[in-house]
Amino acid sequence: MRIAITSDLYYPMTNGVAVFAHNLAKGLAKQGHEVLVICPSFNGKHHRAKRDGVTTVYMRSMRFPFYPDQINDVPEAKEVLGVSLPRLAYRHGLWLAIEPYKAMKKTLDRFHPDVIHNQTAETIAIAARRYAKRYDVPMVSTGHAYPDNITGQLKLLRPIKRPLDAALRTYMASFLKHSEYATMPTEMAIDDLVPKNRKRFKVAVEPLSNGVDLSKFGPKKPVAKIYKKYHLPTNRPIVLYVGRVDPEKSISNVVLAFANVLEKVPQAVLAIVGDGTDRQHLADLAESLGIEGSVKFLGRVYPPDIMEIYRAATVFATASETETQGIVLIEAAATGLPLMAVDAGAVRELCQNKKNGILCHPGDIDEMTTALVKLLKNDDLRARYGEESLKIAKKHDLNVTLKRFEEIYGEAIKLKGKASSKARFGLLRRRKK
Repeated sequence: MRIAITSDLYYPMTNGVAVFAHNLAKGLAKQGHEVLVICPSFNGKHHRAKRDGVTTVYMRSMRFPFYPDQINDVPEAKEVLGVSLPRLAYRHGLWLAIEPYKAMKKTLDRFHPDVIHNQTAETIAIAARRYAKRYDVPMVSTGHAYPDNITGQLKLLRPIKRPLDAALRTYMASFLKHSEYATMPTEMAIDDLVPKNRKRFKVAVEPLSNGVDLSKFGPKKPVAKIYKKYHLPTNRPIVLYVGRVDPEKSISNVVLAFANVLEKVPQAVLAIVGDGTDRQHLADLAESLGIEGSVKFLGRVYPPDIMEIYRAATVFATASETETQGIVLIEAAATGLPLMAVDAGAVRELCQNKKNGILCHPGDIDEMTTALVKLLKNDDLRARYGEESLKIAKKHDLNVTLKRFEEIYGEAIKLKGKASSKARFGLLRRRKK
């Protein structure tokens, strides 16, 4: 099968969409399919490359300076007379494809895709939908985001956030609605984006996990060098967060709770893996709380080191309220970690309260504190929750996800064929009249 994957976010960006799209492309290529990825260029110029059996075509692009690129580290905000200036733009802004349709058409005409699988809702996605409609190519769309993933980042939008979120929700849903088949990572994510009456939506929307390559994770003893490389203690419990370090992830709530945890578990360490716009604020917060010596910012960490850091951790913690699934939660569970999370978004499908972790009310610092102390102090509880995490993670094997997408592509091709035949029949009837 010739499969084109279109995405405005892609490797080496560090976010859930980019990671999933990259894993999907490599996995499908490994299964013997011809896979083409179309994404923005990260140097601005149109070019192509082939790696791991996947051909990637990078569309001509330019930087959007109001959102970080999630590739380069976010520098500290500038200070004048000891006062941090508000950040109006980023030197390494997000790359957005510029008028990609013409170049995409040329690429897809040459590739002759059997199906297009779209991941996003920005410029490349718009061009892909236009091409699929014009040339009758079956399209599958996967929705990964909540509106808050965008509006939560841009402080200037706060006064109009609620109506803007509503408009974005409708816009994001339209990409699912105008496909032959649609998926989202969880049933809860679908409920948030799709009308309650699914029949009115007219397109099948299926919950399908993003999946993780479980063969790369597991509760093994971490390699000794990982502690030295990332300045982690070998004899202290580690509370771990992995992900983007941006405001909508609510990491400040984890830091506030952790400050209270230290009163009961003074030897504990909080390790924050990732980078983003909130890093400096979190460092300042830790310093203001007097806990900067117990909070470590590890920056972006890539495989295989990230697997070892999961194994070095004692508990995984997140306070994010905007997850459509959370690949890092699957990774943590696949490593056998107990989880602490908040009951928002689609998190409860991975962090199951009193089964493999503890769910807290969003924003409840005291509840998060109690949960973390309980997990850190109770070895038996951690072991029991860790075993359940491994069982839950097995349901999110990337190989299962890949197999189902192969089936969905086949279904989309059949649906497009039926729709095209029906349209041709209707045209013939109109002509006869």
